[in-house]
Amino acid sequence: MPNTFSTAIMIAIVVVVGGVLLTIIALTRGHGKVLNKERYRTAWLEIDNNIDRNNLASYQFAILSADKLLDKALRESGVAGQTMGDRLKKSNKLFSDINGVWAAHKVRNRIAHEVDGSVNKSVATRMLAIYKKALRDLGAI
Repeated sequence: MPNTFSTAIMIAIVVVVGGVLLTIIALTRGHGKVLNKERYRTAWLEIDNNIDRNNLASYQFAILSADKLLDKALRESGVAGQTMGDRLKKSNKLFSDINGVWAAHKVRNRIAHEVDGSVNKSVATRMLAIYKKALRDLGAI
């Protein structure tokens, strides 16, 4: 009798501990970390404040910087992927305008990789607004 009772208690303990562990895993899985809003706001303000409104190159640099900041936020949020593109494919439900985020990233790629990849001020301003909204969607700013 004592052996059966001990076995039953051990099984109950294992079930309870296993249930607690599964609950913890379920509650924390896939949500990523809470982003440091102050650090991201400071970084965004630095990007915005460094734009020389009369210099198109400064807008292009701002787009490159905004893309890096968004990529960092995605990584810190726990979105997996080798590249920014991979992470965007896995995060479309995180953004209110995933098509806009893709468009902004494509503009970034054009600036970074094409010899004549410049954009005008109007396009640059729209892309920066998209990056800002995407960072808000992630809870970074």
